[in-house]
Amino acid sequence: MSPNKPKSLLKKQADWISRFQPGLRVIEQGTVVSVGDGITWIKGLPSAAIEDILMFADGSQGMVFDLNRDRIGAILLYETENLTAGTTVHHARHPLSIPVGDEFLGRVVDPLGTPLDGRARPSAVGRGHLEKATPAIIERDFVHKPLYTGIKIIDTLIPIGKGQRQLIIGDEGLGRSSIAIDTVINQKDKDVICIYVLIGQKRSAVVSTIETLRNHSALDYTACVVAEASTLAGLQYIAPFAGCALAEYWMAQGRDTLIIYDDLSTHARTYRELSLLLRRPPGREAFPGDIFFVHSRLLERSTSLNADNGGGTMTALPIVETKQGEIAAYIPTNLISITDGQIYLDVDLFNSGFRPAIDIAKSVSRIGGKAQHSNIRDQAGQMKLDYLQFLELEAFTRFGQRLEASMEARIKRGRLLREILKQDRLKPLSSLFQLAWLTAFNNGFFNTLKVAEIMGCLAKIEQGVESTSLSLDSSLEQWQQAISSWITESQQPS
Repeated sequence: MSPNKPKSLLKKQADWISRFQPGLRVIEQGTVVSVGDGITWIKGLPSAAIEDILMFADGSQGMVFDLNRDRIGAILLYETENLTAGTTVHHARHPLSIPVGDEFLGRVVDPLGTPLDGRARPSAVGRGHLEKATPAIIERDFVHKPLYTGIKIIDTLIPIGKGQRQLIIGDEGLGRSSIAIDTVINQKDKDVICIYVLIGQKRSAVVSTIETLRNHSALDYTACVVAEASTLAGLQYIAPFAGCALAEYWMAQGRDTLIIYDDLSTHARTYRELSLLLRRPPGREAFPGDIFFVHSRLLERSTSLNADNGGGTMTALPIVETKQGEIAAYIPTNLISITDGQIYLDVDLFNSGFRPAIDIAKSVSRIGGKAQHSNIRDQAGQMKLDYLQFLELEAFTRFGQRLEASMEARIKRGRLLREILKQDRLKPLSSLFQLAWLTAFNNGFFNTLKVAEIMGCLAKIEQGVESTSLSLDSSLEQWQQAISSWITESQQPS
């Protein structure tokens, strides 16, 4: 050791001693009073605030959820078997967050970022806060880019734009999740990152969804955030916020993202359960009075950022359940008022064999039409209104009334359109095909066909679209010529 080294060490110690200022360091510590049903009551911690993160001596983790005069109520995010009354607890002194990064693509994690797919923990480049202020108005841009679902009836009559919040609503078992999964599958090779949030679902349903995405190579650009029905209610409550934090990371990088909340009805019931356990006053349908604020602060984070802020987008497709088609229930009406439109699925249409069972009369997209490609928008035109008029005319014919020839022609045309709009699940279609069938229908190429011949003709058009050099920007005349030749080929005997 050189003789100068001890001198340098002594100098550093002397500098440290000179800067040392004696004083008291106050550390708050609380004590668990009771624990059960995913919540805990704690005494102490007088400076605790709502949504503060708490660390327990046994390794458990919680979040402050309710404040009383003599104690605080917390929801558990992670619980060990050793958590009992008398366990000490202290502030974590950091906000609740989830690790973020590109390595989360193709992974299945819980709302805290812990992997559930049996693989190593993905490396993170940072952390995203689960609670975050929504982008300011000055940071936002108009929704101006289309997001194609691959579903004919949506892409043409109820279009969605990137940055939009479009609600999927209907009874259980009508295909709400199928629409969301089809939309994710259709984003392949479109440079859209997807986040699928599964809230309070059975493990069999979770596995089925993940396997479907994997089988269609959609998991490569999708991150799955899962809070199963068997997990703590606290994890189910924070799950959509965790997924939103992941999406915000990519949106801040200027990427286009799509997030699915499946579903917010379960999330609302979980929030009601936690609130009642912590003795919050119930409101309508026993939900706490701030349930609207909970969902609005979540969905308002979905937007389209302007160029100065990177130009990224977050499109949200929240799913909500109705009971016996009651669209005026508390949670559905809340979400309808928060979102930019809804896709409503009807049980009668489902039972009649019309799939997807989307009720056009009750479905609307308030801003998506602005984002449609001009050629698709021009071809879709008055089609929604004409279809609704056809449904009224068809109902009138059930009384046995005799109609004029012009009315008969309109009814035949409406029935052809209804057959065209049918589509099997897990078979999303390209935007070129949407423009092709719209052009064919508007130019009367299907008028001579019978309803039973429509699907075969559409299949031929789909084959032609896959091999064509035409684009969405090609002229109407070019599309008419190409479609005419495809339909002529389909009508020739094999």
